[in-house]
Amino acid sequence: MRNLSRRTFVAGAGATVGTATAGGLLVPAARAAAEDTNGSASRTIRNGDLITVTPDQPRYVDLISGFNPRWEARPKGVRLPRTTAQVVQAVQDAADRKQRLTIRGGGHCYEDFVYNAEVEVVVDMNLMDAVGYDPGRRAFEVEAGATLLKVYQTLYEGWGVTIPGGVCYAVGVGGHVTGGGYGNLSRKHGLVVDHLYAIEVVTLGADGRARAIVATREANDPHRDLWWAHTGGGGGNFGVVTRYWFRSPDATGSNPSDQLPKPPAEVLIAIPSWSWENITRTGFANMVRAYGTWFEQNSGPDSDYTGLTSWLFLNHKVSGSLVLLLQVNGDVPRAEQRAKDFVQGLSDALGVPHTGDVVRLPWLKAVKYIGTMDGSQTNPQLRAGHKSAYMKKGFPENQIAAIWKHLTRTDYTNPKGGLAVVSFGGRINSVASDATALPQRDAIFKLLYQTYWTSPADDAPNTAWLQEFYREVYADTGGVPVSNRVTDGCYVNYADRDLSDPQQNTSNVPWTTLYYKDNYPKLQRVKQTYDPKDFFRHRQSIRLPGSVR
Repeated sequence: MRNLSRRTFVAGAGATVGTATAGGLLVPAARAAAEDTNGSASRTIRNGDLITVTPDQPRYVDLISGFNPRWEARPKGVRLPRTTAQVVQAVQDAADRKQRLTIRGGGHCYEDFVYNAEVEVVVDMNLMDAVGYDPGRRAFEVEAGATLLKVYQTLYEGWGVTIPGGVCYAVGVGGHVTGGGYGNLSRKHGLVVDHLYAIEVVTLGADGRARAIVATREANDPHRDLWWAHTGGGGGNFGVVTRYWFRSPDATGSNPSDQLPKPPAEVLIAIPSWSWENITRTGFANMVRAYGTWFEQNSGPDSDYTGLTSWLFLNHKVSGSLVLLLQVNGDVPRAEQRAKDFVQGLSDALGVPHTGDVVRLPWLKAVKYIGTMDGSQTNPQLRAGHKSAYMKKGFPENQIAAIWKHLTRTDYTNPKGGLAVVSFGGRINSVASDATALPQRDAIFKLLYQTYWTSPADDAPNTAWLQEFYREVYADTGGVPVSNRVTDGCYVNYADRDLSDPQQNTSNVPWTTLYYKDNYPKLQRVKQTYDPKDFFRHRQSIRLPGSVR
C-alpha cells in the first residue's frame, strides 16, 4: 500500500520581521485598510508587521520553490501576511514598484505559475490558516493558507461536517478551491465550489489601489461575478484570495453542524493490485473497458453508487503492478460486498487475481491514511510532469491501444510513470455547466497523466515520454482532449503549459476552451472589472478582453 495517491503510482504489489529594503522592495510597515462590500474598513488584528524574507536570510531557500522542485524563483522577497490588511499592503507595495507578484498557497501548482524567473515578490499565504465558524454569515470561514488535512480535521472534530475536497493532505485551500476542487466525497456531495458561499479577495483597481472585497453567491450581491469566477476559474487570475466561507446551498437553520455535508462515520477502503507479469494485452483492454462501462452506468446524480469512488492507477509495466484505490461509504447497504464485487469484477475482466483486502476505517482515520501514505509528498527531490483530461464515456479502442503501447514501452523504464483514471460524476453532474466557472459537468472520469523522477538530467526523457503518450491517446483530436462525445477538455488545477504550445496542441482549440469551454468570455469580463491592469498574471492566466498576450 506504500506510495499511493494521485501524486504517484505504486511500484510493485502488496525571518526577520519588519522593514527590510532588499532591492528597494519594501517600505516601512503602514496601516492598510481592507474594504468589504460596503466599502467600510474591515477588522484588522495587528500581529506584528508584515513578515518579509529576503535572500540574505537562511529560511529564504525554503520559500522559493513548491512541491515540484523543477519550478524555482529568486524573488527579491517573500512576504508572509497574517491578516488581510497585510495582504493589501503587500499587493500595494508591489504595484507601486511595478514588481511582478505571484501567490503561493500550498505550493502544489503543477506548472511554474508561482515560481519562475520573472517573479520579484511572492506572497506566501502559509501563515493565514485559520478555520472556524462565522455565525454572522452562517458559514465556515477558512483562510486561504490552510491545508486540506487541517480543514478536514477541524471541521469534522469540531462540528461533524466536511467539504468534499481532495485527497492530498498538504494541498492548500487557496488554489484547490479556485480550480473547482474535488475528492473522494464529490460523487456524493459535488465539488468543493458547490458549497462555496463567499470569498474575500484582494484586488488591484484601475486607480492602482489595492483593496479587499468580499463577494458572495447571493443574487443581489454586486460582486457576485467575482464569487463565480473563483468557482473554477483557476488561481492567480483576479487577486489574492485571503479567505473562503462555506455553506451548502440547501443548508437551513443556524446550527453549524447543519451547514455542510456530513461524511459517513466509516468507509470501506480497498487497495488491490494486479501483477503485470500475468497481464496480457487482451486482458488489459477488457479491464479498461469494464471500468469504463461500470461508470457509464453508475455516474448519474441519483445513482445508487454515488458513495463509491475509485482511482485506477495504470502504471508503467516496469512498476510491477496495476493498482486500485477504492472507497465506499460505510453507511450504504452491503457496503463491504459492494467493494468486493467491484474489485472482483475488474479481476475477472483482467483475467488475473488481485491481492489486498477490504478494510473498514473511521472516516477521518481513512482521510489521514490515504492523504499521508504517499511517499512522493514528502520526498523533496521528486521532479514531476502532469497532464489531464475529462471523459464523458469509457475509453475507445484506439485510446486503449495507445495507453497499452506507452505503458509497455521498453525504451522507457521509469516505474513512476502512468495514468490515473479517477471516478467523477454523481452529484457533480447535477449542476449546470455555467452555474460555476468549472464547466465539465457531465464527465464520468478525470484523468491524470503523470511521471516522477529525481535528477534534472532526466527532465527531457521523462517529459518527452509524457508528451508522446498524451499526444497519441488524443491523436484524432490534435493531441489534446477536445470536447466531443467522449472527451471534455482539461482540468485547470492540473495545469499544463503544453496546451498553449502549437507543436503539442495542433487541434486549433485554444487552451482557454480546453479549461473553461463557453465560460471563458465571462471570466474575461470579470478580469476586466477586477484586474484591469492585468497585475495578477502567469503563463496561463485569464486574458483581458482583446489581449494578444
